Parts: sequence; C-alpha cells; structure tokens
Amino acid sequence: MTKRKYITSGGLAFSEQKDMEKLRRYSLKGWHVKKFKFMGYTLEKGESTDYIYSIDYRSLNKGEDDDYYDFFSSAGWTNVTSEGDIHLFRAHPGTKPIYTDRDTTVSKYENSSRFMNKLAIPLIIMTVLMWLGTVLTSGISHTVFLTIALILTVLAIPTTWTVIATYNNKWKVEEKKGRVNFTRAVPYLLLIIATTTLALGGDKGLIISVLSSTIIGAVAFPTAIWLIMSLYHKVRQN
Repeated sequence: MTKRKYITSGGLAFSEQKDMEKLRRYSLKGWHVKKFKFMGYTLEKGESTDYIYSIDYRSLNKGEDDDYYDFFSSAGWTNVTSEGDIHLFRAHPGTKPIYTDRDTTVSKYENSSRFMNKLAIPLIIMTVLMWLGTVLTSGISHTVFLTIALILTVLAIPTTWTVIATYNNKWKVEEKKGRVNFTRAVPYLLLIIATTTLALGGDKGLIISVLSSTIIGAVAFPTAIWLIMSLYHKVRQN
C-alpha cells in the first residue's frame, strides 16, 4: 500500500525558498512530492533520494505543455506537478538552476504577479462595490450587502497581501529597497489602524468597526486554516 502524507506550505509568495528546502529534506528521508494540495503538498513514500526543487510561474496556452516541459527536461529538470500557472520541478544537486541571473529571476516574479493579479483585482473590485452597497442601502438590502462584503473582505485581504509579497520578491531582486521596506510595513500599519479604529469607534461608527474587525479576522483566518489543516493531516497519519 502506498504511503502518503501531507505537509503545509509557508505560502510560495512568502517563503518559496524555505518550501523548496523543506521538500529537499523530506526527499532525503524518502518522502517525495506527489502533487500540490490545499495550502500544502502531498508526499509519497519512496527511496531516499537527494532532490533539489524549484518553482516556475508560467501561463501555458493550449498545445504548449509538451514543449515547455521538454525544455526543462533537457536542462535536467523534471516536472513533478502543476497547478494552474504554478509548476514544480525537481533535479539532482549540481543541475544548473532554472534562474541564473537577475533578469530571468525578475521575469519569474513578474509572471507570478500577473497570475495573482488575475485573482486579486476582480476580488478587490467586488469587495469595494459590496461595501459601497452597504453604505448606500438600508434594511434587508443593507444586511445582504454587509454579509457579502464581510465574506469578500476576509478573502480579499490575504489575497492582496499575497500580491504585495510577489511584488516585494521582485523588488528585492531589483534592489529597490525603499519599496521593499514599505511593503513590509503595510500589514503592520493596517493592523494598527484597524485595531485602533475598533477600540475608538464605539457605536458611532458601526460599519467602520465591523470593517476593522473583519480586517483583523482576515489576518487570523488564513493562520487558523493553516493550523487546522496541519493538525487534521497529522491526526489522520497517526
């Protein structure tokens, strides 16, 4: 019977290199990546092998798959699994890295940011429209708009942070230190503003207080899911 296990991801936009290093450590123990899983990876038990891993972000048109994977294969990289525009490759140590210079690395993160923008921009627009509807309506319509706005906000904030992180990775490579430092500070500033507004808002600013609470919840929500998924799969394995 094939043995499998689940491990969590730190989020490719936030800790891609750490994820790749972790996958290598598991391969040395005989656990090899089978496929992407929600907020993590599924590993399959096999022989201990030293593999190095790398991620590529690429939107493939119909019919481009074979040429794309053959190109990497000729360079020593084998495709392990793909999910949408995200492709995971592995190779033996000593294989020439997929990204060898600044220009190609910047291109990688540009591809990643384009992929995330496709998700983030429509979600942010919908969220803003729902909050606008909340302000302009009353009664049942107000309740409906508010409920949808809260749900979308919980989804939009982590998605937006992920987009910021992908641009931050790109700016690091380009050595744009000012932008890097600013993006690092944004999450903390939002939390401070939200917490302060919630504490001082009282009954006079109900919508603002609710929105502030939602921002705080949007920070805690992905963390809670990450912990639950990790614990769930550990229990199943035991």
